[in-house]
Amino acid sequence: MEKTPKSLRLQLAICGRINAGKSTLLNLISGQEYAITSPERGTTTDVVEKTMELRPLGAAVLLDTAGMDDDSVLGSKRQERTARAIDRADAIMLVTVPGKWDEVENNILKMAKERKVPVVPVINFRETLPDDNFVQSVRQQTGVDPLCVCAADNSCRSKFLDRLTVTLLDLLPETLTTPAFLRDLLPEDSLVVLMTPIDSQAPKGRLIMPEVMAIRDALDGNAAVVVAKENAFPGIYRKLNVTPALAVCDSQVVHKLIETTPGNIPQTTFSILMSRLKGDIEELAAGCAAIEKLRPGDKVLIAEACTHHAADNDIGKVQIPKLLQKKCGGELNFTFAAGADYPDNLEEYKLIVHCGGCMLNRRAMINRLRTAGEHGVPVCNYGMCISSCRGVIRKVLSPFPDALKRYCAELDNSGIKM
Repeated sequence: MEKTPKSLRLQLAICGRINAGKSTLLNLISGQEYAITSPERGTTTDVVEKTMELRPLGAAVLLDTAGMDDDSVLGSKRQERTARAIDRADAIMLVTVPGKWDEVENNILKMAKERKVPVVPVINFRETLPDDNFVQSVRQQTGVDPLCVCAADNSCRSKFLDRLTVTLLDLLPETLTTPAFLRDLLPEDSLVVLMTPIDSQAPKGRLIMPEVMAIRDALDGNAAVVVAKENAFPGIYRKLNVTPALAVCDSQVVHKLIETTPGNIPQTTFSILMSRLKGDIEELAAGCAAIEKLRPGDKVLIAEACTHHAADNDIGKVQIPKLLQKKCGGELNFTFAAGADYPDNLEEYKLIVHCGGCMLNRRAMINRLRTAGEHGVPVCNYGMCISSCRGVIRKVLSPFPDALKRYCAELDNSGIKM
């Protein structure tokens, strides 16, 4: 559990009004005095994260948020941080107290509905159980039986966790069945070959996360894996006496993979595999068609989910801008965003090119796609963008027929002939 990346954990946001007992509930669930609690208003000023194993759900991240009715000087900033936590939450625990339900709780419900995030209502009482009328009202508002608990009473922890996990299992079937990384593309006892460059951008002494995920997922599917750098790949490939069921490469060497492997072998990139795991591959494929409509002077947003020390030939800041400008035949106006930063003025952009999302969970990426869609801005990911600029997008989307169909349909709808 300790080694599970945060982006692959179930993320639960604890939300509600000031002094509803959110931090006390976090401490109850975690079994530790992890968050500071106090009767003073606004004790929680930023999102507090606690990782733990929430059986039988698995590795989870609890996100304790500031009160949504915070009217202090920094209240708007704190509410903004809470909204970001909701963006990445797989479920929201809406904490209230007996008799308290007004626009604060309704606004949280509205945010959850917009993001299609399930809500678990929690009524936190101190001494006296909430009356039946209030419990029934909360049930009607949320459509879920509320969990009643005295969060300050540690003796009820086990019983509360049992009820919480049962409720989450009922509400989260889609989240708990995220797409496979690649094993569903591989027959059992088959072979997958991976072309993995080791260059200045590769982490010292290890592989990048998508490469590790591909190896593990193939092994989980009872497939064999051959891994080679791009310069050694052709020689190693010629030595194979079994035809691979799939070939995967880093997006930067996609042209080398296609030159090396026969056309009848399904081929794709790690980034495109990530687009399916973390987001909506069909929506991203449709967004990729917008590359063909870019014209000099258009604004393009390059969005990364993590912050890192960019290399001289950084894929996001250098390689993709060069490829897009060569493709459209002129200078484009680029904006770069990293980490949690995501511009509010999305409507100004003709295209958003997003990284694979290694550091985002699926819900956060889906919400970024939703926000872009609300502004009418197409989104594609790094791997699709590079493959499109190199003229091989149809080939690397071929293992995903529905995504390829969406890409072609979007071209047709735009009147683009290729």
